[in-house]
Amino acid sequence: DIIPQPLLDQYLSMTDPARAQTVDTEIAKHCAYSLPGVALTLGRQNWHCLKDTYETLASDVQWKVRRTLAFSIHELAVILGDQLTAADLVPIFNGFLKDLDEVRIGVLKHLYDFLKLLHADKRREYLYQLQEFVVTDNSRNWRFRYELAEQLILILELYNPNDVYDYLRHIALTLCSDKVSEVRWISFKLVVAILQKFYANSANALGLNFINELVVRFRHCSKWVGRQAFAFICQVGMFSLSLFLCVYG
Repeated sequence: DIIPQPLLDQYLSMTDPARAQTVDTEIAKHCAYSLPGVALTLGRQNWHCLKDTYETLASDVQWKVRRTLAFSIHELAVILGDQLTAADLVPIFNGFLKDLDEVRIGVLKHLYDFLKLLHADKRREYLYQLQEFVVTDNSRNWRFRYELAEQLILILELYNPNDVYDYLRHIALTLCSDKVSEVRWISFKLVVAILQKFYANSANALGLNFINELVVRFRHCSKWVGRQAFAFICQVGMFSLSLFLCVYG
């Protein structure tokens, strides 16, 4: 009743490998690009019409097809709602996390947008996996680590101070020592955001422990780049860090 059945059948047939060979090798990619729009038109009540097609595209041998889906999975999650997302999208999302960097960047760029749609218990399962984003297929791909730091600044609001301290703190410290200055600079902002998180939630002990760790790791570092990092952290969080030190130092 929403769109003509022949038109829907024509769309679903785009994932046929034989058709890709005889009609257009890029047809699966076009299908993947259009899928969120088709899902929105059909509505979540008709997701069963697209589910098999989506799973077929998510396992396509062409990484460009999987990459296209990875960049839009957060939009599809909004369309489908939390129950269908948990049942049908989370397994595919988990697969993208272990894919090539060209695919992983798609979920990384919208990591916050996807995680915020999950229930708290499901979201917490990803805490340990976040550190896997630090490792890339190509170490020269510094923009990947830059994007991770940017996303973590947003993701902080989704977790409690203890989880931030136990999991995200380690990632932030690693990124602060990155070989690329752009990555280090955005990571300094992440460190300050973590301190602000502790301060806003009255997690004084965690904040003090983190400050002490920053002092030992960077302020007293034998290399000048480490001491410079500490100065930049203080510069980025001039007000919040100074306030925290005055109150709890």
